[in-house]
This record gives sequence, C-alpha cells and structure tokens, in this order.
Amino acid sequence: MFLELIATIFAGIACAGVAMLLNIATGRRLPRWLMPVAAGLGMIGMTISNEYTWFDRTVERLPQGVEVAMTVEEQSWLRPWTQFWPYTKRFVAVDTATARSNENLPDQRLADIYFFGRWSPVNQAPMLYDCAGAKSALLIDGASFAEDGTVTNADWQSMPPDDPILKLVCET
Repeated sequence: MFLELIATIFAGIACAGVAMLLNIATGRRLPRWLMPVAAGLGMIGMTISNEYTWFDRTVERLPQGVEVAMTVEEQSWLRPWTQFWPYTKRFVAVDTATARSNENLPDQRLADIYFFGRWSPVNQAPMLYDCAGAKSALLIDGASFAEDGTVTNADWQSMPPDDPILKLVCET
C-alpha cells in the first residue's frame, strides 16, 4: 500500500513536469492551472491503474498449485468508470497441491482456502468438502477427526452443486 502511494505521488509529479515542459516549449502560453490539473489527472490515472492491475499482479505471485476458484467484481457510483468496466476487488483461491482425501471417505476432500481482498490481509482456512453431498465445513471451531477419518463436531453448510470452489476441490 505504501509503495502504491509513492507511485501515485510520483505519477502526479511526472505529469506536472510534462505539463511544465509543454508550457516552456510553447513560450509560456498555456494557462497556469494546467500543471495542477495534470498532476491530479496523473494521480487519478495511477490509482485507477493500480485498482485494475491488482488482481493480475496478485495471481502472478501465487505459488504453484494454488488456483483461483472465484472472483468478486465491484462497481461503485463513486467510481463511475466501474459501471462500464468493473474491477476485481476480492477472490478466493484453493491450494489444490496440498488437497487431501481419506481412502475410507473417498467423497470428502480437505483443502486450504485463501481469501484475498484488495486492501485486506490474506486469510487462510482449512475446509472439508463433501463432494457427494455438496456441503462444506470450516475446520476451525472444535471439529475433530476420529480414527476412521470421520469428522465430528463439524458445522456442515449446504452448497449449490455448481459452486466454483466445490467444483475445483472435487475435481482434483
């Protein structure tokens, strides 16, 4: 976030510098307000560029085996251009490389899920999926495994059968 702020400030300075050079090249005939307007437009442009490239930059840095399962695009009236071109603000990734299953329960898969947000820290959660029953359970709150691999005290939640996270976990 700090580097994006520095880049935005430098973009404003660079655009103001270009406007100043144009003013000198035209014999100082351009209006005086051109430099601050150019600086502001440069900073706004840099901010918009950072918002639209955040998702691609983040996905490029994901380790091998972590795949994007779902994205959330955002539109805002405070940013009118997003009404035409929404940008990805959040996404969910699944660590398919470390997804596990139990031979006693072949329809269940255990996978780590990562939640990414534009201005949020990355959150990770171990989730158990029942591929045949289309349901999932978060394994943080007191769930435990029995000797045969069954899970006790799990809070199972129903999922639509076409859920993209469920599909990705169950296909691996």
